[in-house]
Amino acid sequence: MSRIRHRFEQMLEPAGIRLDGPDPWDIQVHNPDLFMRIAREGTLGLGEAYMDGWWDCEALDEMITRGFRAGLEDKVRNNLRFLIYLVGFRMFNRQSRARAFQVGEQHYDIGNDVFEQMLDPHMNYSCGFWESAQNLVEAQVAKMEMICAKLRLEPGMKVLDVGCGWGGLARWMAGHHGVQVTGVTVSVEQAKLARDRCADLPVDIEVRDYRELEGQFDRIVSVGMFEHVGQRNYQTFFSKTRSLLKDQGLFLLHTIGAGRDGFATDRWIEKYIFPNGVLPPAPALARQAGAFFTIEDWHNFGADYDPTLMAWYRNFNDAWPALKAHYGDRFKRMFDYYLLVCAGSFRSRENHLWQLVLSADGLDGGYRTPRWSPTD
Repeated sequence: MSRIRHRFEQMLEPAGIRLDGPDPWDIQVHNPDLFMRIAREGTLGLGEAYMDGWWDCEALDEMITRGFRAGLEDKVRNNLRFLIYLVGFRMFNRQSRARAFQVGEQHYDIGNDVFEQMLDPHMNYSCGFWESAQNLVEAQVAKMEMICAKLRLEPGMKVLDVGCGWGGLARWMAGHHGVQVTGVTVSVEQAKLARDRCADLPVDIEVRDYRELEGQFDRIVSVGMFEHVGQRNYQTFFSKTRSLLKDQGLFLLHTIGAGRDGFATDRWIEKYIFPNGVLPPAPALARQAGAFFTIEDWHNFGADYDPTLMAWYRNFNDAWPALKAHYGDRFKRMFDYYLLVCAGSFRSRENHLWQLVLSADGLDGGYRTPRWSPTD
């Protein structure tokens, strides 16, 4: 047995993970160079080695869950290359205007066919609300209705949807609550499909960076977009959204959050899935949002991202026979890895999902938080 393999076995032991073991969360090693690759490249090497078929795991989501709970992430990623990456990440504005459209081009524009097969019929690419839901469709409808209830939508209101994706929420708000929606995205492919899906409703879809927006709105909603803003731009983001919101208006911010004090980023996720992405810690988010808004409500239902991601994983794999002609095996391993690693991060409570309700200057008479369910 090589010395480096033995060192990895010792590192994995507290998590109950074994190399070439019998349990579904054990790692099956196909290339003995795996350990040196992880030692050199950290989580980037771990993910790329999986994409290259150097290792497998029957229950990858559970392996990741066990690893997070045992604190293995820091042991894997704390190497010189990660520290150099982290220094550059903190020194430079990786989410500048010039780079704003990179995530759309790399991830959201890979092909609408992948997302049409993977997501629910409304094409919500964000965490569902599973309190009373039995499946993905119910969870996403519950999430959309909860957002509408929290925003206190009324017919005729003008609503801005920052990061509207394929228009699922915009279409729901306009069709079920009679509001006028302006949706913005940085993805050309998302915008094309969103316009088609919302063509019969008072919904306007634009490809635009949030910093370019103008106008006045009764309500603002942003679901799954703040992760792409970056900590150097938080002040700009909240200043801009505050200038767009009418007095006594409401802004609902739906974002993944870091479970630790620092800003969370990962080299593999940044390279292959969400370029320039970063998860905010609660103290930084509260400080920046609170400088421009009154925080009326803060709701954490991050555990619900686990069943959401696992439903996406099943849908993606069920659809793979129809998709594989356009995407290679390495793409499939990449996408499987992305979905299962993220599921494990939420199952372990390493990451969170927050919905904040913000008001311009504090609502007259206060704010009462609705918690929507199908039985209400």
